[in-house]
This record gives sequence, structure tokens and C-alpha cells, in this order.
Amino acid sequence: MSASTSVSKDKTVPSRNLRWRVVDIVVAAVLGVAVGLLFWAWNIIGGAWFGAADALTPGLGGIAVGIWLIGGVIGGLVIRKPGAALVVEVVAAIISMLIGNVWGIGTVFSGIVQGIGAEVVFALFAYRRFGIGVAMLSGIGAALGAWVWELFYGSSPNILKSVEFNMIYLGTLVVSGAILAGVVGWLLVRALASTGALSRFGAGREARREV
Repeated sequence: MSASTSVSKDKTVPSRNLRWRVVDIVVAAVLGVAVGLLFWAWNIIGGAWFGAADALTPGLGGIAVGIWLIGGVIGGLVIRKPGAALVVEVVAAIISMLIGNVWGIGTVFSGIVQGIGAEVVFALFAYRRFGIGVAMLSGIGAALGAWVWELFYGSSPNILKSVEFNMIYLGTLVVSGAILAGVVGWLLVRALASTGALSRFGAGREARREV
């Protein structure tokens, strides 16, 4: 292979620095706190929606869960480095727990598995794809993590419930993860990027190119 061919390939596929910068750490913390406050608000709104839907059809409450999965999606879309989805989701879960909710320390464990679910999707795309499709898949990944966790955790784990309940819950979780976490998360990042707040991140540079 000639030197010119090598140079041409290097230009076509530029290397990326996946190491965290100080600004990445700061923004991850800020996003985690902001999403944690969103979780706190959703504990009231989403909790009521969950209860009403579940009363209508057991398992249907999963349709309200997506907002609790959004931290990993936003973290991955903004920072675009290994661990970002997990960190933002876990920080948000910690904030939600500290403010106060009915799930206590279980909130943090749930945040860990949901963050891992979202993180796996970004990793599968080698932290190079951040479109709405990847965002939706990341939301679904977080939803699958939540489903597996709730299958075994709690005073009444879902594994003790009917197969019908678990299949309905899984289906609604996947839909909610794709839409409320994936699509809504992607739109929120796009809106934030358009303000110039993400100028030091890939999402911000993409927004500038589209203007």
C-alpha cells in the first residue's frame, strides 16, 4: 500500500480521542443533576400515569417509564465517550434518591443497570453514531436493563407475576424507552445544542453546521 493511499484513508476515517476532558466531567455532572431534578418531577407525574395505566391493564404502566431512562441517552448523545451514558444516568438516580422518593437506594441500583443498557448501544456503534435511530436503540437498551432488574428486585419482583404481565410490561417499556427516552432525549439535546451551550461538543458542532 502506498503512502498516498494511507494518507487518504487517514483523512477519510479520522482518529477520535475517547479520553475524558475536564469539561466532559463537569458537563456530565451538570447533566446528571438536571436530569435528577427531572426524575424527581416525573416521580409525581409519571408515577400517577404508571398507576393509572397499570390499573387499566397490568403491565401497561411501563409506558410511563421512559423519562426515568432518559439520562443515559442524553449523556451518551452529548459527551460521546465511553461511560458517559452510565455516569449521567447514575448521577441522576443519586440526585433523585437524595431529594427523596419511595424507592430509596434501589433508585441507584436501577440507574446503574439502566445506564449500562444505554451504554451498551453506544459502544456497539463505537461511539461514532448519534442519530435519532441510535438514540432510540439506547433508550430501548435502558428499558431492557430496567426490565431485567425489576424482574428480580423488590419486595414483589416481577418474576413472581404472570408471563402475560411481564410480556406486556416488556413491550410497553421498549416503546416508552424508544420514544420518551430516545426521541425526547434526542430532541432535548438538539434544542440545547442550538443555543450554543454545547459548542465544545460534537452535538454543538453539528448544530452549527446545520445553521
